[in-house]
Amino acid sequence: MGPTASGKTALAIDMATQHDCEIISVDSALIYRGMDVGSAKPSAKELALAPHRLIDILDPSESYSAADFRRDALVAIEDIIARGKTPLLVGGTMMYFKALLEGLSPLPSADEVVRQQILLQAEAQGWESLHKELRSIDPVAGERIHPNDPQRLSRALEVYRISGKTMTELTQTKSDALPYDVVQFAIAPNDRKVLHDLIAKRFNIMLEQGFIDEVTRLKARGDLHLEMPSMRCVGYRQCWQYLDNEFDHATMVEKATAATRQLAKRQLTWLRSWPDLQWLESGVEGNLVTLMRQSR
Repeated sequence: MGPTASGKTALAIDMATQHDCEIISVDSALIYRGMDVGSAKPSAKELALAPHRLIDILDPSESYSAADFRRDALVAIEDIIARGKTPLLVGGTMMYFKALLEGLSPLPSADEVVRQQILLQAEAQGWESLHKELRSIDPVAGERIHPNDPQRLSRALEVYRISGKTMTELTQTKSDALPYDVVQFAIAPNDRKVLHDLIAKRFNIMLEQGFIDEVTRLKARGDLHLEMPSMRCVGYRQCWQYLDNEFDHATMVEKATAATRQLAKRQLTWLRSWPDLQWLESGVEGNLVTLMRQSR
């Protein structure tokens, strides 16, 4: 585990080539085909050296939940273990890790009809009105979910309208935890400034590798929009807005790197409270492990 740009992929490939293990990606951006540059997807050469499971499994128009990940990861884990190898799970999507380790609550599957009804209500009345409705139904979720977070707000209302139970009620029950022993590591530079520099450097490399052309191709498809999970990935939204002439190139770079730093901050917040975690410190190049620490 670790924040974005901390050197997870390089370390994982090094481990996979030196030990009898296979990599399972734990990344909500790498699942999408055609989103290679902006997601920092391992190169063809790297994938040939150390194949990754759960990469390039969906079109960007499709959705993928933590429950979907848990199902697919368990299948991959069982297959790898059955062949006498060790699964090496690598990524920064902390919700996926949490779902895999702890299990998930029995929430109902998405219902497009109900979801569209909520969207139409929001267009007519505003999201603030729907947030008031959620607070009256489920005060705990209403306190946790911000009125300006339409995705989570919509999902909480959808769950209630489908099941008749609040998300707070349903999340009190979870499926079985991961039935395997695990060793958990997190990798990050010790100095936050080093991480910020790595993020900026990597985004500039993405631009050199054709990130704008990648987003241009995705935008030209005509079936994608900014509210889709794939286009909410950091960098993609800001580049899309740049192509829509909402701001200039320099502002796009600034906004994209700022959004990536915020993502890294959220990931580190998760990890600081994560149990049974051993920390590895990456060097200034982001791919050299220089120190192991038991706590952070």
